[in-house]
Amino acid sequence: MKLVLLGATGAIGESIAAELRKRGQSYRAVGRDRASLDRAFGTDPLAEIAVWNPDDPASVKAALRGADAAVYLVGVPYNHFELHPVLMRQTLDAAVAEGLQQMLLVGTVYPYGRARATPAREDHPREAHTFKGRMRKQQEDLLLEADAAGKIRGTVLRLPDFYGPRVKNSFLDSLFTAAATGGTANLIAPIDRPHQFVYVPDVGATVLDLLRHPEAHGRWWHMAGDGTASIQQIVTMVGEMAGKPVKTRVFGTTMLRLVGLFQPVMRELVEMNYLLTDPFIMDDSALQNLLGGLTKTPLCDGLSQSMEAARRT
Repeated sequence: MKLVLLGATGAIGESIAAELRKRGQSYRAVGRDRASLDRAFGTDPLAEIAVWNPDDPASVKAALRGADAAVYLVGVPYNHFELHPVLMRQTLDAAVAEGLQQMLLVGTVYPYGRARATPAREDHPREAHTFKGRMRKQQEDLLLEADAAGKIRGTVLRLPDFYGPRVKNSFLDSLFTAAATGGTANLIAPIDRPHQFVYVPDVGATVLDLLRHPEAHGRWWHMAGDGTASIQQIVTMVGEMAGKPVKTRVFGTTMLRLVGLFQPVMRELVEMNYLLTDPFIMDDSALQNLLGGLTKTPLCDGLSQSMEAARRT
């Protein structure tokens, strides 16, 4: 299988690339910035590096040319989620034109809206009540509609919040840094509700295994982490590992709005705060049955490895 990672320089892309290296499989890493691609993949002899402009159809076609499958990991600024369906449509048009056989989108719980059941299976209705959720749902629908029309085999892998060594776009990154340096962790309230986190290094193997199952196409699948824990419980666990309590600063929605006057991205977090107030907990038994089990690093081990990485850096 000739595989392309679209938007490869994020944490999930690097997890998939690490698993590809373990399996000795070559791949193409695609992103907007050559320097970032070189830092992440420049020393990997299995990686072909390609720079693209997802707004340029010719560039998208070139990025996909000669490939059999693509993993779609393309990010957009958190205050510009309207770009998600736009970029997916442009990529799908190019993929179909180039004869790409399948595409896997790594998605989120945003399209579901508020949880109706805990834990929730894949048959949970998608009733997005936020702008970000609607944009993510439109993104998914484009891929699944293309699958239903026989244009491409499409699959969605849905993840909860994630964490891991050197993973910056995580609620927990500030915690690991504070534990390693003696600083203060910035957290978002409430921190006393059960929450699901997936350990990023576990994701790569699941993505590659899912691509090899024809019966996975045309639907979405859940991949959850190792159980649930509140952020407060995680703070306590990390403090015990560090040998002293971690200092924290907890922001409520009012403070997020105030900070958002100067940092617009912070203001955007208010819209999705319901996922902390009423967490969406996923049941991933269907994916476990399909793949014959999932790699899940125990939470305590993942926290320890993440904190050690923060100490080293």
